[in-house]
Amino acid sequence: MSRPILWHLPLSPYSEKVRWALDYKGVEHDRRAPVAGYHMAAALVLTRGRHWTLPVMRLGRHNIGDSTAILTALEDRYPERPLYPADSGERRRALELEDWFDEHAGPPVRRFAFHALREDREQFDELASRQLPGPLRRHRRLAGAYGRAFTGVRFQTVSDSRAHAALESLLAALERLESELGAGEYLVGGRLTVADITAAAMFYPLVLPPEGPLAIDPPPAVAEVRDSVANRRGYQWVLEMFARHRRARDVAREETTSIP
Repeated sequence: MSRPILWHLPLSPYSEKVRWALDYKGVEHDRRAPVAGYHMAAALVLTRGRHWTLPVMRLGRHNIGDSTAILTALEDRYPERPLYPADSGERRRALELEDWFDEHAGPPVRRFAFHALREDREQFDELASRQLPGPLRRHRRLAGAYGRAFTGVRFQTVSDSRAHAALESLLAALERLESELGAGEYLVGGRLTVADITAAAMFYPLVLPPEGPLAIDPPPAVAEVRDSVANRRGYQWVLEMFARHRRARDVAREETTSIP
């Protein structure tokens, strides 16, 4: 069996969801990170036009797009350390929550975070340059200008009103997380499932856990929101999930930046 390859975006919550599943299951794999923007062409080529964004996972002879479909394929091929509950009712509930947090937490946290990052041009330039191949990383201002243009169009991050609406949606998603948790440690069945890694991964750009993929000082808008929710159970739960279950396991070869 050929070694799996994950085509991903390092900062994407959806890519983090898949990386988490791979690392949790101990699946040795390679990673490829196309330059943001060009990744859409890569995704279209890899999936023969079925998907236009990442992550995309190559398993054997198949390239699978969409993080939910990727986790389904991983669970089927690598059943050890399962992320799907054995009980059919719990499994159905876990998949429902996976879909809900994908749809209602991921998009608003992405829009809000990138809008906030635009306020700090120097940090945005630095962060954008880190996503480029080594020889190009010295062009920080060019990388930042490209990143602001791309995220402005792709995620509609220029508008203050859209960012405010995204924040309201994000806080509503946090309330849903806390409601679903109730008095339990996990969302479904008393153990880590696909629902937990999805919810935690979607909230990582706000919470910025040390084990997450983004190590930056939060821009003022993000810092203000973090301070306002830092004592809430949902925020602390995300930190706990990353601390407990997201330690690196050295199962991926060194990440490279390339196209198919």
